[in-house]
Amino acid sequence: MFENLTKTELYAILTGVFTACLIVSNIIAGKTFDFFSFTLPCGVIIFPVIYIVNDVLAEVYGYQKAKRVILLGFFMNLVAVICYNITIIMPAPAFFTNSEAFSIVLGSTFRLLVASFAAYLAGSLLNAKVMVVLKKKYEDKLFLRCIASTLVGEGLDAIIFIFIGFLGTMPLEALLLMIVAQALFKTIYEIIIYPLTRYVIGYVKRLPEV
Repeated sequence: MFENLTKTELYAILTGVFTACLIVSNIIAGKTFDFFSFTLPCGVIIFPVIYIVNDVLAEVYGYQKAKRVILLGFFMNLVAVICYNITIIMPAPAFFTNSEAFSIVLGSTFRLLVASFAAYLAGSLLNAKVMVVLKKKYEDKLFLRCIASTLVGEGLDAIIFIFIGFLGTMPLEALLLMIVAQALFKTIYEIIIYPLTRYVIGYVKRLPEV
Protein backbone atom coordinates (compact mmCIF):
# COMPACT_ATOMS: atom_id res chain seq x y z
CA MET A 1 0.00 0.00 0.00
CA PHE A 2 2.81 2.43 0.92
CA GLU A 3 5.35 1.26 -1.61
CA ASN A 4 6.56 3.64 -4.35
CA LEU A 5 4.64 6.57 -2.90
CA THR A 6 5.16 10.09 -4.17
CA LYS A 7 4.85 13.25 -2.09
CA THR A 8 1.56 14.02 -3.82
CA GLU A 9 0.11 10.62 -2.94
CA LEU A 10 1.29 10.85 0.66
CA TYR A 11 -0.23 14.32 0.95
CA ALA A 12 -3.62 12.75 0.27
CA ILE A 13 -2.98 10.07 2.92
CA LEU A 14 -1.90 12.62 5.52
CA THR A 15 -5.00 14.66 4.75
CA GLY A 16 -7.17 11.61 5.49
CA VAL A 17 -5.32 10.83 8.73
CA PHE A 18 -5.53 14.45 9.86
CA THR A 19 -9.25 14.73 9.17
CA ALA A 20 -10.13 11.37 10.76
CA CYS A 21 -8.14 12.14 13.92
CA LEU A 22 -9.81 15.54 14.19
CA ILE A 23 -13.31 14.06 14.02
CA VAL A 24 -12.42 11.37 16.58
CA SER A 25 -10.88 13.93 18.92
CA ASN A 26 -14.00 16.07 18.88
CA ILE A 27 -16.18 13.05 19.69
CA ILE A 28 -14.14 12.04 22.73
CA ALA A 29 -13.44 15.62 23.91
CA GLY A 30 -16.81 15.68 25.66
CA LYS A 31 -15.40 13.49 28.46
CA THR A 32 -12.68 14.56 30.89
CA PHE A 33 -10.28 12.45 32.95
CA ASP A 34 -8.03 12.92 35.96
CA PHE A 35 -4.30 12.92 35.31
CA PHE A 36 -2.10 13.37 38.40
CA SER A 37 -4.66 15.68 40.05
CA PHE A 38 -5.25 17.58 36.79
CA THR A 39 -8.50 17.41 34.81
CA LEU A 40 -8.04 17.05 31.06
CA PRO A 41 -10.45 16.55 28.14
CA CYS A 42 -10.07 13.08 26.60
CA GLY A 43 -9.39 14.72 23.25
CA VAL A 44 -5.75 15.09 24.33
CA ILE A 45 -5.34 11.35 23.76
CA ILE A 46 -5.41 11.70 19.98
CA PHE A 47 -5.15 15.43 19.38
CA PRO A 48 -1.32 15.50 19.53
CA VAL A 49 -1.31 13.24 16.45
CA ILE A 50 -3.07 16.05 14.60
CA TYR A 51 -0.30 18.47 15.50
CA ILE A 52 2.38 15.99 14.45
CA VAL A 53 0.75 15.63 11.03
CA ASN A 54 0.41 19.42 11.00
CA ASP A 55 4.17 19.70 11.56
CA VAL A 56 4.89 17.26 8.74
CA LEU A 57 2.59 19.13 6.36
CA ALA A 58 4.05 22.54 7.22
CA GLU A 59 7.65 21.33 7.10
CA VAL A 60 7.44 19.36 3.86
CA TYR A 61 4.58 20.93 1.89
CA GLY A 62 4.57 24.52 3.15
CA TYR A 63 2.05 26.70 4.96
CA GLN A 64 -0.49 27.05 2.15
CA LYS A 65 -0.94 23.30 1.68
CA ALA A 66 -1.04 22.76 5.42
CA LYS A 67 -3.70 25.49 5.64
CA ARG A 68 -5.83 23.69 3.02
CA VAL A 69 -5.80 20.51 5.09
CA ILE A 70 -6.63 22.42 8.27
CA LEU A 71 -9.61 24.11 6.59
CA LEU A 72 -10.74 20.83 5.04
CA GLY A 73 -10.61 19.22 8.47
CA PHE A 74 -12.73 22.06 9.84
CA PHE A 75 -15.41 21.70 7.17
CA MET A 76 -15.50 17.89 7.40
CA ASN A 77 -15.89 18.12 11.16
CA LEU A 78 -18.72 20.59 10.61
CA VAL A 79 -20.37 18.10 8.24
CA ALA A 80 -19.98 15.38 10.89
CA VAL A 81 -21.57 17.56 13.58
CA ILE A 82 -24.50 18.46 11.30
CA CYS A 83 -25.04 14.76 10.53
CA TYR A 84 -24.90 13.87 14.24
CA ASN A 85 -27.57 16.41 15.08
CA ILE A 86 -29.84 15.44 12.19
CA THR A 87 -29.53 11.81 13.29
CA ILE A 88 -30.36 12.73 16.89
CA ILE A 89 -33.61 14.48 15.96
CA MET A 90 -34.75 11.70 13.61
CA PRO A 91 -37.56 9.65 15.22
CA ALA A 92 -36.30 6.24 16.33
CA PRO A 93 -38.33 3.00 16.15
CA ALA A 94 -39.65 1.55 19.41
CA PHE A 95 -37.07 -1.26 19.50
CA PHE A 96 -34.16 1.20 19.46
CA THR A 97 -33.61 1.95 23.14
CA ASN A 98 -30.26 3.75 22.95
CA SER A 99 -31.43 7.12 21.67
CA GLU A 100 -30.55 8.93 24.88
CA ALA A 101 -27.06 7.42 25.06
CA PHE A 102 -26.51 8.22 21.37
CA SER A 103 -27.51 11.84 21.97
CA ILE A 104 -25.24 12.16 25.01
CA VAL A 105 -22.18 10.84 23.17
CA LEU A 106 -22.62 12.56 19.81
CA GLY A 107 -24.63 15.60 20.82
CA SER A 108 -22.84 18.79 21.73
CA THR A 109 -23.86 22.06 23.30
CA PHE A 110 -23.52 25.13 21.10
CA ARG A 111 -20.97 26.54 23.52
CA LEU A 112 -18.64 23.53 23.32
CA LEU A 113 -19.05 23.41 19.56
CA VAL A 114 -17.98 27.04 19.16
CA ALA A 115 -15.11 26.49 21.61
CA SER A 116 -13.88 23.42 19.75
CA PHE A 117 -14.04 24.96 16.27
CA ALA A 118 -12.47 28.29 17.30
CA ALA A 119 -9.67 26.59 19.23
CA TYR A 120 -8.95 24.16 16.41
CA LEU A 121 -8.72 26.80 13.68
CA ALA A 122 -6.62 29.25 15.68
CA GLY A 123 -4.32 26.64 17.21
CA SER A 124 -3.73 24.59 14.07
CA LEU A 125 -3.09 27.60 11.82
CA LEU A 126 -0.73 29.15 14.37
CA ASN A 127 1.12 25.85 14.79
CA ALA A 128 1.71 25.62 11.03
CA LYS A 129 2.65 29.30 10.74
CA VAL A 130 5.20 29.16 13.56
CA MET A 131 6.72 26.00 12.05
CA VAL A 132 7.22 27.70 8.70
CA VAL A 133 8.41 31.05 10.10
CA LEU A 134 11.01 29.41 12.35
CA LYS A 135 12.26 27.34 9.42
CA LYS A 136 13.67 30.49 7.79
CA LYS A 137 15.95 31.09 10.77
CA TYR A 138 16.41 27.63 12.28
CA GLU A 139 16.18 25.28 9.31
CA ASP A 140 18.69 22.86 10.84
CA LYS A 141 16.90 22.75 14.22
CA LEU A 142 13.85 20.61 13.54
CA PHE A 143 13.35 19.65 17.19
CA LEU A 144 13.18 23.29 18.26
CA ARG A 145 10.70 24.14 15.53
CA CYS A 146 8.44 21.14 16.18
CA ILE A 147 8.27 21.68 19.92
CA ALA A 148 8.01 25.48 19.79
CA SER A 149 5.22 25.37 17.20
CA THR A 150 3.31 22.77 19.21
CA LEU A 151 3.70 24.63 22.49
CA VAL A 152 2.46 27.90 20.94
CA GLY A 153 -0.34 26.24 18.95
CA GLU A 154 -1.47 24.00 21.79
CA GLY A 155 -1.27 26.90 24.23
CA LEU A 156 -3.61 29.02 22.13
CA ASP A 157 -5.87 26.03 21.47
CA ALA A 158 -6.15 25.29 25.21
CA ILE A 159 -6.81 28.93 26.14
CA ILE A 160 -9.60 29.35 23.58
CA PHE A 161 -11.27 25.97 24.10
CA ILE A 162 -11.23 25.95 27.89
CA PHE A 163 -12.20 29.60 28.39
CA ILE A 164 -15.06 29.49 25.87
CA GLY A 165 -16.18 25.99 26.83
CA PHE A 166 -15.85 26.06 30.62
CA LEU A 167 -15.65 29.66 31.88
CA GLY A 168 -18.20 30.03 34.67
CA THR A 169 -18.58 26.29 35.24
CA MET A 170 -15.55 25.99 37.54
CA PRO A 171 -13.21 28.24 39.56
CA LEU A 172 -10.81 30.42 37.54
CA GLU A 173 -7.84 28.73 39.21
CA ALA A 174 -9.07 25.34 37.99
CA LEU A 175 -9.46 26.74 34.46
CA LEU A 176 -5.90 28.07 34.42
CA LEU A 177 -4.51 24.79 35.72
CA MET A 178 -6.49 22.93 33.08
CA ILE A 179 -5.06 25.17 30.32
CA VAL A 180 -1.47 24.72 31.49
CA ALA A 181 -1.89 20.98 32.01
CA GLN A 182 -3.45 20.44 28.58
CA ALA A 183 -0.80 22.44 26.71
CA LEU A 184 2.07 20.79 28.59
CA PHE A 185 0.61 17.30 28.25
CA LYS A 186 0.35 17.61 24.48
CA THR A 187 3.80 19.20 24.16
CA ILE A 188 5.43 16.49 26.29
CA TYR A 189 3.58 13.91 24.20
CA GLU A 190 5.17 15.30 21.05
CA ILE A 191 8.61 15.45 22.68
CA ILE A 192 8.34 11.75 23.51
CA ILE A 193 7.43 10.74 19.99
CA TYR A 194 9.61 13.36 18.28
CA PRO A 195 11.88 10.63 16.85
CA LEU A 196 8.85 9.33 14.94
CA THR A 197 8.00 12.83 13.72
CA ARG A 198 11.58 13.36 12.54
CA TYR A 199 11.60 9.99 10.79
CA VAL A 200 8.32 10.69 8.98
CA ILE A 201 9.51 14.15 7.88
CA GLY A 202 12.79 12.72 6.62
CA TYR A 203 10.96 9.91 4.83
CA VAL A 204 8.54 12.27 3.11
CA LYS A 205 11.32 14.63 2.03
CA ARG A 206 13.08 11.76 0.26
CA LEU A 207 10.01 10.81 -1.78
CA PRO A 208 9.75 11.81 -5.44
CA GLU A 209 7.54 14.79 -6.14
CA VAL A 210 5.18 12.99 -8.56
